[in-house]
Order: sequence, then C-alpha cells, then structure tokens
Amino acid sequence: MGTQPTKRVPEQRPPITDWDRVAANSEFRDLMVAKARFIVPASLFFVVYYFALPVLVGYAPALMSKPVWGPVNLAYLFALSQFVMAWIVAWLYMRAADRFDRMAKKVLEHLSRPKANEDKR
Repeated sequence: MGTQPTKRVPEQRPPITDWDRVAANSEFRDLMVAKARFIVPASLFFVVYYFALPVLVGYAPALMSKPVWGPVNLAYLFALSQFVMAWIVAWLYMRAADRFDRMAKKVLEHLSRPKANEDKR
C-alpha cells in the first residue's frame, strides 16, 4: 500500500493586469502623494474651521457676542466667513487639480506605451 507521488505543477503567476501596471508606475504614486498632500491638510483645516464656530460659541460666548458693527457680532462674522473659506478652499483645489490633471495625463501617456516583456515577472 504505497502512496503514489504527486506530480508537481510548476507555479503559475497570474498575468499582469492594467491595475498592476498603474500601481507599479512611479508617476502614479507621485500623483497619489501629491493629492494626499493637498487633500488631507485642506480637509482637516476646513473641518477644524467649520467646528470652531459652535465650539467658540459654546465655550467663549463673551468673545463671540462682542459687537463688531451694529447688531452684527463676531459669531455672525465667523459664520459668514465660512462661506468665504469654502470658496477659497474650492479655488485652491481647482488650482491644485490642474496640476493633478497634468500628472495624470503623464501617467496615462506612460501606460499607453507598449511594454516589452511585460508578462515576465
């Protein structure tokens, strides 16, 4: 009652997908780093700025109720400044997005070139 030896099948690797090529591309990684460098700080800044109003109104009501001009107090000005800040952040993102688009175009140009020996890993 002996056991039969099993046949060894050579290890087969799956073919390289388009995503593998994209993820391995240094220009793509640079694009992702550039986007994160802008988006993360801008988002954190805006969230902190947005929540500063209710926090300040709750914890520093004397400061926020100081009249600035007639019945308009500091809290009203801060609330209105959030609209301005949203437009500024949007404008800054549009400027950054132009750079991101140029970087993405380079990635696409690089990836559209045929690769020799691409299935060999």
